[in-house]
Amino acid sequence: MSETENSDWLRPDQHTDNEAHESETVIDSAAAEAHPEIAETVAKIKALRQSIDNVDTAIVSLLAERFKYTSQVGVLKARAGFAPADYKREDYQIERLHRIAVDAGLDPDIAEMYREFVVTEAKKRHQRIADAGGDPGVLDVFA
Repeated sequence: MSETENSDWLRPDQHTDNEAHESETVIDSAAAEAHPEIAETVAKIKALRQSIDNVDTAIVSLLAERFKYTSQVGVLKARAGFAPADYKREDYQIERLHRIAVDAGLDPDIAEMYREFVVTEAKKRHQRIADAGGDPGVLDVFA
């Protein structure tokens, strides 16, 4: 195996035209050997990316769990004849998630984007359930 094949980081001249990106940082193993600080930085980036991947896995799993609960809420609302939207709950969630974001050191705008996404998706699901007479149908796999 060549040095290039064994490295996660390539110099721009080692990329094929299909792989080249306009603006990227690339480091080969020779550069890492010649500059230990580069190798240390590469190792730190790899570790951080593994942590990012772990967080992404948790987020997607938690979103799946959240939508299981909201589908169940949708079934209950539909069977009771309630509308898919609950604006009082939405107002509460805006304030609550803003507080959580600030306490966690997250830009509240990001928390609001998240809230908007999940509320919009939950309303769509609730409407589909209501249109089906309270039957989650295909959503039942999530419920």
